Amino acid sequence: HLFCLPNRDETEWMEKRERGSSAYNIHVNGVLHCRVRYSQLLGLHEQIKKEYGSNVVPAFPPKKIFTLTPAEVEQRREQLEKYMQAVRQDPLLGTSEMFNSFLRKAQQETQQIPTEEVALDICLSNGQKVTVNILTSDQTEDVLEAVATKLDLPDDLVGYFSLFLVREGVDGSLTFVRKLQEFELPYVSITSLRSSEFHIVLRKSYWDMSYDGDVMDNRVGLNLLYTQTVSDIERGWILVNKDQHRQLKSLQEKGSKKEFIHLGQTLKYYGYIKFDPCITDFPEKGCQVIVSAGNNELNFHVKLPNEQMKEGSFKVTRMRCWRVTSSQVPVANGTTNPCSSAKCEVKLELAFEYLMSKDRLQWVTITSQQAIMMSICLQSMVDELMVKKSGGSIKKMLRKRHNGSIQRPDSQQTVKSPPLLDSPDPNREQIVKLSTKLSSVSLRGISASNSANDISANDFHGNYAFEGIGDDDL
Repeated sequence: HLFCLPNRDETEWMEKRERGSSAYNIHVNGVLHCRVRYSQLLGLHEQIKKEYGSNVVPAFPPKKIFTLTPAEVEQRREQLEKYMQAVRQDPLLGTSEMFNSFLRKAQQETQQIPTEEVALDICLSNGQKVTVNILTSDQTEDVLEAVATKLDLPDDLVGYFSLFLVREGVDGSLTFVRKLQEFELPYVSITSLRSSEFHIVLRKSYWDMSYDGDVMDNRVGLNLLYTQTVSDIERGWILVNKDQHRQLKSLQEKGSKKEFIHLGQTLKYYGYIKFDPCITDFPEKGCQVIVSAGNNELNFHVKLPNEQMKEGSFKVTRMRCWRVTSSQVPVANGTTNPCSSAKCEVKLELAFEYLMSKDRLQWVTITSQQAIMMSICLQSMVDELMVKKSGGSIKKMLRKRHNGSIQRPDSQQTVKSPPLLDSPDPNREQIVKLSTKLSSVSLRGISASNSANDISANDFHGNYAFEGIGDDDL
């Protein structure tokens, strides 16, 4: 069975039971991250309890003297799932070096990659490769710092950028899989995929274009931002008409990079991440949609069943909560047999509850293999908004993120997501059957004051999931 739990950093934990197995698999976005035994998880629990005290640490499933029954095996799986989710969701435990180093070490051991010096290629937005010499055991921040050093990017700007795992299509298109996290080793993550389609890309990690000024004040930062803007325009992520294209080409020929970016900032979808075509239930079930994330919103470009194209946006400030869920579905083979390991695939869904109008909330669901990446985007937008609302500095937030972990405002640290979210019933009736055109829904007309009032600590949740393989008291 597959389970998804809400959380910020979008780690997906899943558990599979295999005959005679005594280990648990931990997956990140559907890809095996590591395999751990019950005894290892128990050791982690004891370490955390010793460091932070029994009052902070969630309950851990106890050891059993006798062999577990199938029902007890399932019960333990659920308990371990909830335990790992609770630790990850805790603002202190989930961002601790103890927890993250445990996952990094387990990842390296599972993939059986020894610690040694290696060369790793990091791609810029235009496809140019920057080769850095690192250790296979270097974590994400270590690799990011190595890239910054190679590019001569100042320390105070490193936090403005992140490393992303992407998959390149045969046509050169890019599919963003996820942002690399603090609990993984980039070299091990990319090597374990065993495919030349995957690359690690350096890209800015903030959304508010007003922070472009900080980056553009530095020569290297300017070049990185310029390269990303040119690349986004060339791949069609940023919309440009003929007159704008002519102006951009003229600025490019003159080498006027700042002016090029300033013009780019006025264009539609500047700074957005565009996702692969997928399916949504809004405004009605089964609609094809292209989703883009940026400017504190998810933008929908929907193809209706009658072939009409409609566009609309969902502001993050009007999302009460969201969740990512996963389920196993049989690969289409003409049979109705239950899923087997060889005939199943994981289906991911992002669902968010949206304030359509005063006193009317509606769930909107997106079925996409990039659902977790979408959720990562939403959470990072919320992070920026929360810092702004509390009067904090985006520079300080990025510096904390770069140096270790971002500390949420006190009000947000109390947010507790439900311990377990089942996959939405595909046959469930929608709360509201929307028959009006998507473009007629007033989603953009939110005043600044109303937008700020929409933000509260209880409004935002991130996403997670866990998977296990059986019983182990070793």
